[in-house]
Amino acid sequence: MINRPNVVQVGTIVWLGSEVMFFAGLFAIYFTLRSMAPDLWAHETAKLNIPLSFTITVILVLSSVTCQFGVFAAERLQHRRTGWKPTQWGMIEWFYLTYLLGAIFIIGQTYEYSLLVSEYVSLTSNSYGSAFYITTGFHGLHVTGGLIAFLLVIGRAYAVRTFTHREATSAIVVSYYWHFVDVVWIALFLIIYFLK
Repeated sequence: MINRPNVVQVGTIVWLGSEVMFFAGLFAIYFTLRSMAPDLWAHETAKLNIPLSFTITVILVLSSVTCQFGVFAAERLQHRRTGWKPTQWGMIEWFYLTYLLGAIFIIGQTYEYSLLVSEYVSLTSNSYGSAFYITTGFHGLHVTGGLIAFLLVIGRAYAVRTFTHREATSAIVVSYYWHFVDVVWIALFLIIYFLK
């Protein structure tokens, strides 16, 4: 018997490769605009709320950890908890926690946007505003897409009579996407908030 890779997992990895190219384009836009207006960048980056951004970054990174615990449970074909301790949680409980952490990240990002708008940094204010909102905004949309995917996987786990490898594969490919989104944010965070 030939042991072939899972087509869904391979397809997801190929699709994430195209997402890498998309975000590479956004990084290119950011660096190009930044190189053309270094004084503007120095002035506008002073308005960033680094403690808030660091906090939501930590929350998003922790969501990758909880997501992976959900994947471990899915690989054991344990979709529901067997007790109240986190060591007894199934995929559903870990994915709910991941969803909550991801939602907190989005709320924090929205709050940061409101702070920046109050400082007159908007999408149309200047090239810095455009670069900042386009890069972080597209990332935020990707996080929102991931949150929707978690709800779909959780719903599917509730809908099936028997949790099989097919449902576990759905959990695994959503985790690929979520980890990718987290890595992209770490790069964005370091470039936007710390790279001088």
